[in-house]
Parts: sequence; structure tokens; C-alpha cells
Amino acid sequence: MRVTVLLLTALLAGNADGFFMENVQQSWKASVPQMSQKAATAVATISLVSAIALGAPAFAADGGASVGANAKITTGGASTLQSGRTIAITRGVNLDRSDFSLQNLKGVAFQQSIVRDSNFKGSNLVGASFFDATLDGSNFEDADMSMANVEMAQFNRANLKNTIMREVYVSGATLFEGVLDIEGSDWTDTYLRKDQQKYLCEHPTAKGTNPVTGVDTRESLMCKN
Repeated sequence: MRVTVLLLTALLAGNADGFFMENVQQSWKASVPQMSQKAATAVATISLVSAIALGAPAFAADGGASVGANAKITTGGASTLQSGRTIAITRGVNLDRSDFSLQNLKGVAFQQSIVRDSNFKGSNLVGASFFDATLDGSNFEDADMSMANVEMAQFNRANLKNTIMREVYVSGATLFEGVLDIEGSDWTDTYLRKDQQKYLCEHPTAKGTNPVTGVDTRESLMCKN
């Protein structure tokens, strides 16, 4: 029990590296006096890996959280592959009404999370994952979502004005019905289901040019007229 508490404390404090080596190993040895230092290290390492596999937040090698800009990210609300670090993917987290505006969220996974009425305005979401996420009412204006994964996501009431949606992975279950605004959005090389493409092309805000890429919205959607 004491080892478990120490391990969780280290993880939550974002100091799993040093704390883990100094305290958790010693606790294992104290619990089993005949255990060698090498064995204690091995057991402690397995415990850490198991904790992460079960969904505990993962941290950078320097002991800091991989994403520190928003508290909801560092406490497990999202995860990332930034700087080449492998981070546990979170599932089913409620992030309603969060402010992620103007942040570098490249590669961050909001997988299967509820992210309604949240603000991503002007953020870097390149390669981010919104797999099976609920994004109703969220604001993605001026955000770059190039190569993001929005498989099975729903965008009811979402704002996609001037959003870069290039090469986005969209599955047949992704729903854009009810989206508020797509003016100036760039959908280049994003392959939409026919009914979704038709819906977006007929949207009253399907017009304009993306201010960053210079691409016409209707042209990027391959609208017929």
C-alpha cells in the first residue's frame, strides 16, 4: 500500500523520475529486505509502467509534465506526443467549457473525451486526435487542424471559421451537421462522406478564402458550384 501511495504521489506531482528512484525503490526493499537494489529497480519500473498503462498521466523524462500550458492537460485531460515523448492516451474525460485558445496542442489527443463549448481559437492542433470526441459548441476559429483525426467526432454548433482542415482524417461516422460557421475554412485533401460534403457545400457560410493558406473554401470542399 505504501509503495502504491508513493508511486501515485510521484505521478501526480510530475516528479516520477527522481522521486521514484529515491523513494519507491527504497520502499520495495524495506517491504522485502532481502530484495537486491537491482530487483527493487525492476519491480518499481514495472509498477510505473503498469500505472501508466492503466491510464495514469505520463510525464517527461525531466520530471515535468509533457504539456504544461493547461492544468486539465497535465492532470490527464489530454495527452500528446510532443518532443518525441510517448504519452498515455486518455479516454472519456470531461473537458467542457475549457479554454485552450492560442496554445500549441500539436499531437494532443482528446480521444473519446467530451469537449463541449470549449475554446480552441488560434491554436495549433496539427495531428491532434479528436477520435470519437463530442465537440458540440466548441470554437475552432483560426485553428490549424491539419492532419487531425476526427473519426466518429461530432461538431454540432461548432465554429470552424477560418479553420485549416487540410488532410484531416474523417470517417463515415463523423458528423458536421449543425456546425455554425465554416467561412474561410480550408478542407484541402480531406475526403468527406458524400452527404457530409453536400451538407457543408450547402451551408450558408460556405464561402470565403482561408487567410493563411489562401485557399477558397468551396474549392477545397470540391463543391459543384
